[in-house]
Amino acid sequence: MVDPIGAMHVDHALVARVLLTDDRRAFEQLVRRHQGMVRAQLRRLLRGDNAEADDLAQETFLLAWRKLHQFRGEARFTTWLYRIAYSCFLQARRKRAPVAKDNDGDARDQRTVPREAVELRLDVERAMRRLSATEQIVLLHVVQLGLSHDDAAYVLAMPLGTVKSHARRGKAKLRALLTDWRAPSQEERGT
Repeated sequence: MVDPIGAMHVDHALVARVLLTDDRRAFEQLVRRHQGMVRAQLRRLLRGDNAEADDLAQETFLLAWRKLHQFRGEARFTTWLYRIAYSCFLQARRKRAPVAKDNDGDARDQRTVPREAVELRLDVERAMRRLSATEQIVLLHVVQLGLSHDDAAYVLAMPLGTVKSHARRGKAKLRALLTDWRAPSQEERGT
């Protein structure tokens, strides 16, 4: 298991090396350590648009490089990156018009994932769309990405109480919307 305190110290040491000696290899290590989680956050925000997520992840690290001197160490480095990535996502969303979603990804998933898992994922996605936009974003960061309420509040630039109430309300709505969910029996599937 990864020691979050140890990881935080490693990140802070790498940041210090970059700032004090312009050590580009240290920044490269930071990128390698955190690119997966930044890409995962952006892919979830972009609902699986991997190409756009990768572009925004690259933009996130370019911004992090340029603004590294602004990192104060008050939050974890990962939280600071999540905030930059979320800001990049918001800017990109403002720039582009809504595009119809391509369902090719769903068809591919249905071939490789058990039908019940696909049906559950689709039901959860439908239920998530019935939540407010704020509830969706808060649950993405708190539940899917596993951020604490404090970290999510920092990333989303929201008051802590607002994050907690949206998380609580969103979870309650999801529970209510998915109350009747159950995997279909073999008999119902016709097998």
